[in-house]
Amino acid sequence: MSANPTGIVFPAFGTIKARMEDTVCYLQFDRPAAKNAINAQLIAECSQALAICEERATIVVLSGLPDFFCFGADFGELSRGADPAYAAYDGPGPMYDLWTKLATGPFVSIALVRGKANAGGMGFVAACDLVLADETAQFSLSELLFGLYPACVLPFLIRRVGLQKAHALTLSTQAIPARVAAEWGLVDGFEAQAEPLLRRHVMRLRRLSKVALGRYKAYVSRFGPTLAECRDAAIAGNLEVFTDPGNLRAIKRYVEAGLFPWEQ
Repeated sequence: MSANPTGIVFPAFGTIKARMEDTVCYLQFDRPAAKNAINAQLIAECSQALAICEERATIVVLSGLPDFFCFGADFGELSRGADPAYAAYDGPGPMYDLWTKLATGPFVSIALVRGKANAGGMGFVAACDLVLADETAQFSLSELLFGLYPACVLPFLIRRVGLQKAHALTLSTQAIPARVAAEWGLVDGFEAQAEPLLRRHVMRLRRLSKVALGRYKAYVSRFGPTLAECRDAAIAGNLEVFTDPGNLRAIKRYVEAGLFPWEQ
C-alpha cells in the first residue's frame, strides 16, 4: 500500500497508477505491453479507485501512455478467459457501470488523451465530462472490422457528439485526429502539449464545491435518454457480438496470427 500527502491510501494496483493531490485524483492506465487494453482487472481497479474518488475527489483525471490512451478490449483475455480473481468484473456490465460513474459521479472527470483511443477506450473518453488532448491524439472505433459493434460505447458517444457522427465513426472504422474530434464535440480542448492545458483546467475547476458538483451532475444526467435507460440494450448488444462463435474465432485468429477476418 502507498500513501499520499492527503492521507488517502490507494492499493498497489497492477493495471493503473493512482495518486491524489489535494482533491484531484490522477488515474493512469498502465498496461504498456497491451497498449492499455481493457481487461477485468483494469475495470476492477478503476472501479475501486473511483469509489474513493466519490468520497474525496472533486476532479478525476484519466490518462494513458504517450502512444496509447486505451486501445479497447484485451483480445488476449477474450481468447483465454479472465483471471478468476477478477471474474466479478468480467463482461460488459461492470464496464458500463464504471463509465456511468465517470459520467454521473460527484466530481469533474477529465480524459487526457495522447496517442490512440480506440474501441472501448472511446467509452472512457466519451464518459468523461471534459476531454483534453494533444496533437498526437487519434480517436477510432474498430469493432466492425471483427464483426463486432460498439454497443456499450454508443450511449456515451451519442450523448457527446450526436447519432450521425457516432454512426459515421462506427462505420468508417478509421481514426480521426484531435482537430476533427474537437470540431465534432468529442474533444473540448487540444494543444501541441496537453499537460499545460490540463493544469489550467485543474487550477480553475479545483475551486468548485463537491456538493455543488454532485447536485449539478445529478441534475444534468436527467436530460435525454439516461445512461441507465440504455444499459440493458447496451449490455445485450455487447453480449450478442462477443459470444458469437464466428467472432470469437476471428478474435482468436487475430491474437495468434495477426490476421484480420478477411485475410487468408
